[in-house]
Amino acid sequence: MEGVIAVPSPRPEPAGPSRTGRTSLAAALLSGALGAAVALLATRQEWSEGTATVAGGAFPLTAKGSDVTGVPAALAVVGLAALVAVFAVRRAGRLAVSAVLALSGAGTVAAALLGASDSTALDEKAAQASGDASATVGALSHTAWPYVAAVGGLLLLAAGLLALRYGRLWPAMSGRYERAGAPRPRRSAAPADPDRPEELWKALDRGEDPTGA
Repeated sequence: MEGVIAVPSPRPEPAGPSRTGRTSLAAALLSGALGAAVALLATRQEWSEGTATVAGGAFPLTAKGSDVTGVPAALAVVGLAALVAVFAVRRAGRLAVSAVLALSGAGTVAAALLGASDSTALDEKAAQASGDASATVGALSHTAWPYVAAVGGLLLLAAGLLALRYGRLWPAMSGRYERAGAPRPRRSAAPADPDRPEELWKALDRGEDPTGA
């Protein structure tokens, strides 16, 4: 029909780099922060328990994750620091920090899984309780907390992998924070127009010579 203008239907905007960057950034922040918190919480819980023979009787013993190994907690702190440092560096520096974040997560997983079957901490406590350096713990059992710490490590690892893959799309600190607080030079004002009295008064108020001499 003549006189009718066809209006094209709006097309959905494709997901560009900005949307991908925001999504990956949110996922990495959530995964990294949650992973570090889970790993730190898990290391403060009871990982293993057993008994030691003291004066002919059974003496109960328990060991926390921090007693078994301090590696998961230390790496969780390193990973959290790396997650924050990702936004302070660019290009090659960002790749390096992202790699540290991923390695922190992988190390947390490995240390937690190794600690899940470790009895050294309880053997030391059994030796102290019994006064016999060769004493070992009996009726040894482990809780699920080492595996919870491993899950925290996996979340840190995922955050590191996201940073390695999409970190180039993420924002960085403003350039003003990269210098040692050096103030930017102020632009000198243009000489006042002698034909406009209001500009002369403004120049005088600023302590400037309105003649521009």
